[in-house]
Amino acid sequence: MKEMREAVYRKAPTLREFSKRFLVWVDTARLEPETKRYYRNGWRLRAATTAGGMRMDRIKADAIEALRFNGSAANANNALRTLRRMLNKAKEASLIREVPRFKLFKEQSRELRLDDDAERKLLAVAEEPLSDIIVIMRDTGQRNVRELYRMRIENVHWEHNLIFNPNSKSPEGRRWIPMSERVKETLRRLCEGRNEGWVFQSRYKGKHIGAAMVNRRWVKARCAAGLPDDVVLYCARHDFGSYVLEPTGNLKVVMDAMGHNDVATAMKYQHPELEIVRTALNSRHILRHTKGTAVA
Repeated sequence: MKEMREAVYRKAPTLREFSKRFLVWVDTARLEPETKRYYRNGWRLRAATTAGGMRMDRIKADAIEALRFNGSAANANNALRTLRRMLNKAKEASLIREVPRFKLFKEQSRELRLDDDAERKLLAVAEEPLSDIIVIMRDTGQRNVRELYRMRIENVHWEHNLIFNPNSKSPEGRRWIPMSERVKETLRRLCEGRNEGWVFQSRYKGKHIGAAMVNRRWVKARCAAGLPDDVVLYCARHDFGSYVLEPTGNLKVVMDAMGHNDVATAMKYQHPELEIVRTALNSRHILRHTKGTAVA
């Protein structure tokens, strides 16, 4: 038995060697397209570190937690979650004995909104289809990769000013989304002469656009617009939730429009204005000043 265990131990590949097998699994497994993209990007981030040549049976928790990655904590966790999946796949294949437990980086919640000023700057420099994507995301609150990029013309109901979204893991995500006038105008232009198919067509026949192309154009436009790196395209979805909540005060309506099924999740997207607080504070100071003048 000991000899068998030692044999398993000795044949453990390096992380880089195993990555070929792992990426084949990613491409052929029954995973969501977004999940496949996440793992591929995670390996790309992981491969940029110096640990690619380490044997998988010698990768320990302290070494993993000492790694540093370029970019945000979310990027680092993308790489670490991918590494964890790779180690688990290696264990399933009896290439390593155990998977070390390690902590992820603490991620800060996104608090930035893609507001009117940011949109104006971006639309002045953005290439198509990014400019159309920004407009539609801000006015519909759709998730970009899972929902907007996969929107089909058949699901645009012009006569009722509604879009049906069928692309979701949850029943709440399958929803009707109202169209603003500028979204309707944008979609009519994009769909002109067509009654079916992807709204955002790829250059590859029968495919919709992919996240990688849009992301490249987003980074380029954000830089040209002079916006900070932590403004991401997904901020447009945050802006939708915040903007709709302000005049309506109806969280349930916002949850339905965004496809949320619980209040805790929905509240992460809410950034209501604090004008009422500022008004109250200003009124207090004005009142004090008025009373002081009257006494004098």
